[in-house]
Amino acid sequence: MNEIKNKGWNVVTAGLAINLALGVLYAWSIFKGAIKASIEKGGPDAFQWDVASINDPYAVCCLAFAFSMILAGKCQDKIGPARTALIGGILVGAGFMLMAFSSSYAAWVTGFGILAGSGFGFGYSAATPPALKWFSPSKTGLIAGIVVAGFGIAPVYIAPLSSYLIGAYGIPKAMLFLGIGFTVVVCGLSFLLINPPQGYVPAEPTDPGPVAKMNASKPAVNATVSEMLRNYKFYVLWVAFFIGSGAGLMVIGSVAGLAKKSMGPMAFVAVAIMALGNAGGRVVAGILSDKIGRRATLFIMLALQALMMFIAMAVINTGSAVLLVLLATFIGFNYGSNLCLFPSFAKDYWGTKNYGLNYGTLFTAWGVGGFVMGKVSEMINAQPGGLGKSFMLSGILLAGGAALTIFLAELKPASAENQQPSQWKEFWSEFMLGAKVFAGFEQAQIRVPREMRA
Repeated sequence: MNEIKNKGWNVVTAGLAINLALGVLYAWSIFKGAIKASIEKGGPDAFQWDVASINDPYAVCCLAFAFSMILAGKCQDKIGPARTALIGGILVGAGFMLMAFSSSYAAWVTGFGILAGSGFGFGYSAATPPALKWFSPSKTGLIAGIVVAGFGIAPVYIAPLSSYLIGAYGIPKAMLFLGIGFTVVVCGLSFLLINPPQGYVPAEPTDPGPVAKMNASKPAVNATVSEMLRNYKFYVLWVAFFIGSGAGLMVIGSVAGLAKKSMGPMAFVAVAIMALGNAGGRVVAGILSDKIGRRATLFIMLALQALMMFIAMAVINTGSAVLLVLLATFIGFNYGSNLCLFPSFAKDYWGTKNYGLNYGTLFTAWGVGGFVMGKVSEMINAQPGGLGKSFMLSGILLAGGAALTIFLAELKPASAENQQPSQWKEFWSEFMLGAKVFAGFEQAQIRVPREMRA
């Protein structure tokens, strides 16, 4: 038993470290600045790009990341997490090798956008599922939060490392070094991502907590992706994920820009603290959701993020570095909570058997949200007072996302589907109940969540 427990924590550690490596995605801002400087400098070895297209590789990367999660999730379920992560490491390495040997626009869109983006999806999708399978439902939020925290905290070391390599060796060699380093790390650690043996049942703690007790009282659910897509709660979660991730990504870049204006060379402090908040939000939200429920935690996080957006409208006019750092911390914290809560929802609602494919399908909301809201943000910011309008739009959307949590409750087993009322009747029932208790949300949802009532 001790050996099995140790394997569980080994899997968690490996997943965390793999995400720390895959967080090179967040080094794009460094790459982008170097490419822009090269274009402006000119010369025979300079990047010959249209300045307006500099961000295209990153936009393509986000989409490839999100949609590759579907195929990667299927692979994770069929061939196991180790091989899936190995594929991810190879794809990331291939993408960076391509960028190391060519400065063309097509090479970078293919290398960073398609190859590395898909590699991020394969590696990311393989890290969390095996870790969750080793632990009881009472630790679902905690374990998911620890594993995905690596991706959130990665900018703290990746940004200065990338800046140093580019400054010391130039862009091509920097891509070569990063590609080799992260390929070795991801591929090497992939072999530690193992599922528990068949029939393994993780031991429950003496007092597992109310959420775990609620989950334990339900019949086992292992829904297929088609069964998941037939349930309206998937679409409620998808829209909430779209809003939470899209609105967060929409303003995170803006906060970094504000930091440069008000803090000068110390702007990296705000960015680093935002990254720490991002990672911390994933762990804290996971722990909190194990205690009071996913729905209550998601409502709290989306509502707080909406409040932060409205506060930001006032902060951007003050120019205060202290207020800006505090704002960055809370925005990063609340954004990070999404990346822990939604994988936990997927496990609670649809089980672990097809978890990779199910969560991969749900994760498309992250990519589409980042892509769509990023484009909207660019359009709004081009207008006078656009930054304030971006914060306002994000706040309104996040408030709407918080209201959507009214429809989230326990998902009944798919095997009992024929004995249940129709999905739309269930939806209407949830809506009417939510409308009655929403005004007293704190008492009804946080102290005694509905999904915990018999």
